[in-house]
Amino acid sequence: MHLYSTNNPGVRVTFQEALFKGLPADKGLYMPSALPVLPEDFIQRLEKYSFQEIAFRIAEHLLMGEIPGNALEAIIEQAVSFPAPLVELDSNTFILELFHGPSMAFKDFGARFMAQTMAYFNKETDRDLYILVATSGDTGGAVAAGFHNTPGIHVVILYPSGKVSPLQEKQLTTLGGNVAALEVMGTFDDCQALVKQAFLDEDLNTAMRLSSANSINIARLIPQSFYYFEAWKQLPYYDLPVVFSVPSGNFGNLTAGLMAKKMGLPVSRFLAATNANKVVPEYLETGKYNPRPSVRTISNAMDVGAPSNFARMQDLYGSTWNAMRADIAGFSFSDEQTRDAMQALEKKNGYMLDPHGAVGFLAFREYQKHVEPVQGIILETAHPAKFREDVSQIFGHEIDLPLRLLELTDKQKISVVIPPVYSAVKDWLMEYSKGR
Repeated sequence: MHLYSTNNPGVRVTFQEALFKGLPADKGLYMPSALPVLPEDFIQRLEKYSFQEIAFRIAEHLLMGEIPGNALEAIIEQAVSFPAPLVELDSNTFILELFHGPSMAFKDFGARFMAQTMAYFNKETDRDLYILVATSGDTGGAVAAGFHNTPGIHVVILYPSGKVSPLQEKQLTTLGGNVAALEVMGTFDDCQALVKQAFLDEDLNTAMRLSSANSINIARLIPQSFYYFEAWKQLPYYDLPVVFSVPSGNFGNLTAGLMAKKMGLPVSRFLAATNANKVVPEYLETGKYNPRPSVRTISNAMDVGAPSNFARMQDLYGSTWNAMRADIAGFSFSDEQTRDAMQALEKKNGYMLDPHGAVGFLAFREYQKHVEPVQGIILETAHPAKFREDVSQIFGHEIDLPLRLLELTDKQKISVVIPPVYSAVKDWLMEYSKGR
C-alpha cells in the first residue's frame, strides 16, 4: 500500500511509514494512492460473511500484502472482537450501534486496529514509541483502552479541561501504566494544534519516536470503513436508496464512509450531521470554507471548529465543490433541537440516543422531508450513559450505567494540568520520556 500527502501528491510512503509518522512533514494528511474497488460479487454476498471476514477482505485489498495474510487475520481477530448491530426504528430508519467495544464508542474500532498494527510492526525495533492524541471526548478513551499495556508503546492524551463528560474523563485518566493524560486549559482545537506542532518539531522527533492515534492517522480510518459494509449487510431489503447519517466533528468517520463508497459500497448519499460547529455544512451550502474556534455543545465530541479530515474530503473530490455536494448533504442543529429529538424518540420508540446520535437522527429526518423514500442508517457513536449527567437531565430520570462504566466511578483521576502553550507540552514530553 502506498500513500501520498494531500499537500504533495509526489510524496510516496508505505502504510508502515504512514502509520508511525502520522503526519507528513509538509503538514498534509496521508491518503491511499489508490482505493481498490472491491469485487462486485463480494458486495452482493455481504450477508454470507461475518464481520471479521468482511474486515479482513477490505484490509487485505487496501494493504496489498504489506502485512502477511495470517498476521492480518490475527490483527482483525483482536481488533474486531465486538459487534456493530443494526437496530430498526421503523421500516426505513435504522440505528447502527457502534458502542459495544471496551470504551463504548465507535473509536474502539480504529484504536484497537492501530494498537494491533503498531504492535506488529514495532517488533522490528527496541526503541519505545510515544502516541500523542488530542481528544474532544471519545478518541482518548478508545486509544487508552486499545493501547493499554501494549509493550514498547506509551500513550499521551491531551484533552480540554472541563469540556469532556465526567465518565469520558475517567476513561482518559484512570488507567495509568503506559497511559498519561495532559489536561489542557483550552479547547479541543488547542489540543489538536499542540499535537500537530509536536509532530513537526524536529528536536522533539529526534529525542522521541512519535506517532498519532487521532483520525489524522490513516490507520484510524481504514477500520472505520469496515462497519459501513457491516451495516449494509444487515439491512432487511435493498429496494430503496441507502443514506448514512454521520454525526460529525473532526470528520474522520464520514471520510471513512466516503472511502467505503469509493471501494464499491452502493451508498446513495451521506449526511454530514453537525451541532453548532457547522463549518462543513456551510461549505456544502456556499462553497466557502471558514474554520473558526469551536463552540461548546452537549454533543461535545463534535465540538470541532477546524476539522482536520476536511483536507481528505477535498482530496477525494479533487477540491471540486459540486462533486462533494452530490455525495454529501450538510445539516446543523442546536442543543435545544438535540434534546427535543432525544425526548421524542424515547417517548415514541423507547430508544435512548446519546446527543451525538440524536444529531444524526435529526439530519436524517430533515433529509427525508425533501427526497423520495430512502433507507437511512444513523450512526450511534457512543453509549448514552457516557454522558450520564446531561442525558439523565434530558430524559428526566437516571439512566443505568453499564458495568464497564460503573467500574470507573470510584477510580481516581490522575492528570497533569497544562496551559495551551506548546513550550509547556514539549518540556513535559521531554521530561516524561527520560523516565521511561
